[in-house]
Amino acid sequence: MLLVTGVNGGLGSLVLEALAGRADVLAGSRTPDRVRTELPVRLVDFDRPETLAEAFAGVRTLLLISAGAAEDDVVTARHGAAIEAAERAGVEHVVYTSLSGDGDHLPYALAHRWTERRLRASASLRWTVLRNGLYAELLGAIAAPGPDGVVTAPLGDGRLAAVARADLAEAAVKVALAPAEHAGRTYELVGERAVGGAEVAEALGAAYRPGRLGEARTAVAASDAFDFQVPMVVGTYSAIAHGFLAGPGGPGDLAALLGRPPRPALEVIAGR
Repeated sequence: MLLVTGVNGGLGSLVLEALAGRADVLAGSRTPDRVRTELPVRLVDFDRPETLAEAFAGVRTLLLISAGAAEDDVVTARHGAAIEAAERAGVEHVVYTSLSGDGDHLPYALAHRWTERRLRASASLRWTVLRNGLYAELLGAIAAPGPDGVVTAPLGDGRLAAVARADLAEAAVKVALAPAEHAGRTYELVGERAVGGAEVAEALGAAYRPGRLGEARTAVAASDAFDFQVPMVVGTYSAIAHGFLAGPGGPGDLAALLGRPPRPALEVIAGR
């Protein structure tokens, strides 16, 4: 039996769509009543570890979608509770959606690397790490034009090897359904062609006049973002602008898992 966590939105919901109709798949959520799927849904609340023994009963493979929308200590506590519960329940294999290796400069990398280390230290679990690149959809959001039709995101001349979220979901499904073939592997799943702010602006029919990081920090802080999200967003801008997330270029692990070229990031951003 495969259990997929983090299914209330984003990557998890796309994974569930791809797995619809299978008799060997369960969904896991802290709010089961909000999950839109015909698959069985179990209560999985990493903040309440006492819920996990029942949730993981009979599960052979756990697709652990990162619970990263929080401070580092909260995320590591959640992931640690999930892995410990998986060990106790006799789960055989954990597939974890991590962050691409070139993302070590990002403020939210620490919890991912901690989780990878915890999996490697397990005495009973087999594991596979999917190091996901930043979403093309995320780039489209943080580099969206303003009301004046101008993209002011502080990306400079930097570029991002952005990847379609649907491609990452497809790769996760392929690995989770045949985990033994991928045991002990760490896959770097980034786009094949990096794109920059000027290209995003052109794809959206906008002008590109990048601002400064300080201006972006002020704008994000004045929005409805949580305090911990401010350095996350600004750090993402900075890492792109300074050339740390452009990827190696060319076909890589993502194309190999998909069996086809990944979707071009600009097409995803432009909604084509």
